Amino acid sequence: MAPESAVATRIRTALAQHLKRDVGQIHLHDKLREDLGVDSLAMIELLFKIEDAFDLEIPDDDLSKIVTVGDVIAYVEARLDPAAAAARGVAPAPAAATPAAKEAKHPAPKKKGARRA
Repeated sequence: MAPESAVATRIRTALAQHLKRDVGQIHLHDKLREDLGVDSLAMIELLFKIEDAFDLEIPDDDLSKIVTVGDVIAYVEARLDPAAAAARGVAPAPAAATPAAKEAKHPAPKKKGARRA
């Protein structure tokens, strides 16, 4: 068995904490809704946490692609390292959805002394 990536460990650990379960009970093939009981509100909360933790934005159009724990991990890994994902046969996320592209398309106004949220 191949060692788990750092991304996979972080995501499985976050899911376990959110669901108040042992991380050993969170498996790649588990379906978020059916197997783990993640409802719509919890799904949105988890996706916000993932976006914050990995500094990326998950477009609404991509949500339908995220069904299992493995899907979440593959999606995040593909967004963080598109070249490695392509080598594994995972389709990269659209360029418009990356943080750099988002910033270029909609730059935040610069205010003196203001911090970005």
